[in-house]
Amino acid sequence: MAEVIGVRFKNIGKMYYFDPDGNDLKKGDRVIVETACGVECGEVTMGNRTVSDDRIVQPLRKLIRVATEDDLKHVEENHKKEKSAFDICLRKIKAHKLEMKLVGVEYTFDNSKILFYFTADGRVDFRELVKDLASVFRTRIELRQIGVRDEAKMTGGIGVCGRPFCCSTFLNGFQPVSIKMAKEQGLSLNPVKISGICGRLMCCLKYEQEAYVELNREIPPVNSVVMTEEGKGVVTDRNPLVGEVTVKLDSAPEANAHLFPAKKVKVLKDGRSSAPKAEPDGHEATEDKK
Repeated sequence: MAEVIGVRFKNIGKMYYFDPDGNDLKKGDRVIVETACGVECGEVTMGNRTVSDDRIVQPLRKLIRVATEDDLKHVEENHKKEKSAFDICLRKIKAHKLEMKLVGVEYTFDNSKILFYFTADGRVDFRELVKDLASVFRTRIELRQIGVRDEAKMTGGIGVCGRPFCCSTFLNGFQPVSIKMAKEQGLSLNPVKISGICGRLMCCLKYEQEAYVELNREIPPVNSVVMTEEGKGVVTDRNPLVGEVTVKLDSAPEANAHLFPAKKVKVLKDGRSSAPKAEPDGHEATEDKK
């Protein structure tokens, strides 16, 4: 067992454990710590807590100090420098005629390195660009190619639902998403309707999946033969969020289907047992994390 604090370096993202080195810290405190990328300023998202050794990635680095006013001012200065560095890099990319899109710039706290994040359709030979940037900034330069999901997370925006991107507000990381999840949630398989602004399947398909699986257990699947208060029929559709099923009654095959609360129908034959096996069509493949 070891006493740790949880520190995050961006508004949303992964939390890392550090040794508090005898300091009693609470959520929201700003701290200076040493990371694999150098000295960084982060925010405490989990106060002092004891965790088991198997949850710690060794070596567990110690806290350098609680951030001072000067440290916080330095962070703000770095943010201003990042905007200037972004514009300079854009001009250099254009000058070198590189097929790449600059997404963001990040200074390490100690200014020992500047990271430039970009997207590109393929591999990019940016060696000359790195040399050019190093001659301007006189420090170590690192270019990192990221995926379209990471781009959306960094830039932020409004999703198709009208709310800020999940990835840039509360999701700590990306999880694999598949077409199968959209099928199980009764969504249209139209790519336009189930894809986010990034062009990949929407993240909400993943984190809402568990709720849909639980709700679907309580509702007869499509093609189930059921007995309703109006007679026998077949389930043609279902809405797990409101707990209703749409039933085509045997007594009125030409009439419109009726809505019934799922709790008020009795399953005579489960639709899953009679459903034909899906032929492989390549749609069940899990989507790439990036």
